[in-house]
Amino acid sequence: MFLSSKNISLRALEPTDLDFLYTLENDASIWEVSNSVAPYSKFILQKYLENAAADIYETRQLRFVISEETHGAVGAVDLFDFEPQHMRAGVGISVLAGFRKKKYASEALELLKKYASELLNLHQLYASVPEDNYASLQLFRKAGFEECGLHKDWLRTSEGWKSVIEFQLIFS
Repeated sequence: MFLSSKNISLRALEPTDLDFLYTLENDASIWEVSNSVAPYSKFILQKYLENAAADIYETRQLRFVISEETHGAVGAVDLFDFEPQHMRAGVGISVLAGFRKKKYASEALELLKKYASELLNLHQLYASVPEDNYASLQLFRKAGFEECGLHKDWLRTSEGWKSVIEFQLIFS
């Protein structure tokens, strides 16, 4: 299967993913990078799931569930700000707290890179990572993304301002 590796697969959102999505979207530890400031209700997430199958060319975004055979849904990886004219998209990735540091994110990112370059024929992917998110910084560096910029004091958090490092991966 194209969107599978040894340990995980990337799949579309299903109506049965409501509880998973509720847990993921309401994890306050990731709100600062997802621009969330309040929890999502199950009602709102149900409405989102009803429209999640829309075409990336229409919605300009696409979310895959990171699924592991034994545990099911362990995270999500997104393409957003999809620009078909310029052949680029942003990347976001999140893994549930109990499944971090198990290589699921790196495997998901490799599968997403393949999908983006071979199926969507994108020229590049980009990511924005807070300067203190060491796991994500390492993830994108190991995946071949190069640092290309810095947004100083980009995120306002309860601890103060954080800068964000910009990454780019250009497919040859």
